[in-house]
Amino acid sequence: VQLQASGGGLVQAGGSLTLSCVASGIIFSHTIMAWYRQAPGKPREMVARMTSDGVANYADSVTGRFTMSRDNAKSTVYLQMKSLKPEDDGVYYCNAPFAPFAWGQGTLVTVSS
Repeated sequence: VQLQASGGGLVQAGGSLTLSCVASGIIFSHTIMAWYRQAPGKPREMVARMTSDGVANYADSVTGRFTMSRDNAKSTVYLQMKSLKPEDDGVYYCNAPFAPFAWGQGTLVTVSS
């Protein structure tokens, strides 16, 4: 199993980024997937979760700003992030919340104020 996140970078507060995460070695279309982030010195937290048929839930801190989507044909989940804030800083990962796999390297998001 491999979870490869990409798309992070440095962005100014108020800006946008779209992250991607490709999952290999799993039956992706049947798997609930989630995005997580880990800020420096803080525990990893889930920011968005999506069922296999596309129903999403979000952490309160990102509701209205982040949108998760998935393409089952490409075994890929996306996280569109808008109105980014400095507190959105962190390494972002994808994983399956109810059957977690080994964590990938994640992708770093840095929001400058």
